[in-house]
Amino acid sequence: MRNDWPPFTNPPPRGDEKIWSMLSHLSVLLGFPFILPLVVYLAMRKDSDFAAANAREALNFHLSVILYILLCLPLCLLLIGLPIYIGLIIGWFALGIYAAYKASNGICYHYPLTIPFLRNAAVGSIV
Repeated sequence: MRNDWPPFTNPPPRGDEKIWSMLSHLSVLLGFPFILPLVVYLAMRKDSDFAAANAREALNFHLSVILYILLCLPLCLLLIGLPIYIGLIIGWFALGIYAAYKASNGICYHYPLTIPFLRNAAVGSIV
């Protein structure tokens, strides 16, 4: 799995692009897990490929984790889902921080086990 998709080398991302990208990934810590990446994606998709790609990855990841948590809730009644739920929450925060670190270095991090609700505009349209 490639963790630097797509590579942004020409031109390198500007400081404000990196900040918006980092905020998209850290939105779970700020309390807006899917609203902030959606706003950043809609605002920056025509201005900055880097910020839009990071916001799209963050939005896909946050929506996937929310879906996984909802699917895990019935299992919590059987006590099987409780460790899965705790692991999802810890992974949600840890991967968000790691992706923000990658965005600060100019890399678009691709989260594992993410459902592509929004696709790359060059490959397909918004789903």
